[in-house]
Amino acid sequence: MWKYEKKLQFPVNIKKKDIRLAKALATQYGGPDGELAAGLRYLNQRYTMPDEKGKALLTDIGSEELGHAEMVATMVYQLLRDATIAELKAAGLDGHYSEHGRAPFPLNANGVQFSAKYFASKGDPIVDLYEDLAAEEKARITYEYLMDLTDDPEVLAPLAFLHHREIVHFDRFKNLLDEYLSQGIQKRIN
Repeated sequence: MWKYEKKLQFPVNIKKKDIRLAKALATQYGGPDGELAAGLRYLNQRYTMPDEKGKALLTDIGSEELGHAEMVATMVYQLLRDATIAELKAAGLDGHYSEHGRAPFPLNANGVQFSAKYFASKGDPIVDLYEDLAAEEKARITYEYLMDLTDDPEVLAPLAFLHHREIVHFDRFKNLLDEYLSQGIQKRIN
């Protein structure tokens, strides 16, 4: 089903450590509005789309989101890679270090581990597409907040790429939702 090209969708080559930003950026890896939640959300919702077009779109975007999770994990790793133990402790990452070393782990910015509660799949294509639109907007604004926290061009470039992809995904979901609504597909009403 997938073809893995063994390269990131956008290059990540961060040379300067930034422990505080790594801690904040972790939310786009394992937080409620992050890439892992989005990928799993869409890959689960695809099964109840009413046609092959909807299933294909959710599969495509869900797969891409998993690639974005890989990018974010790479960014977090590179931002932490040269951190000393004292720096990690000072940033409140001593618990993370004791369990994971400098490896990325799906957490939000406050250290709360990833949960399946972060993604929804209601089995209704209209409801799920509204959920997806909201998810893309939440991820988009989170990337904007993260870009406010740095001036490092090596960090800003991949963040800007990811931000742009959220806009593209929103547009693709909106187009599908509009198409379904124009076809008379409605939310299930008991």
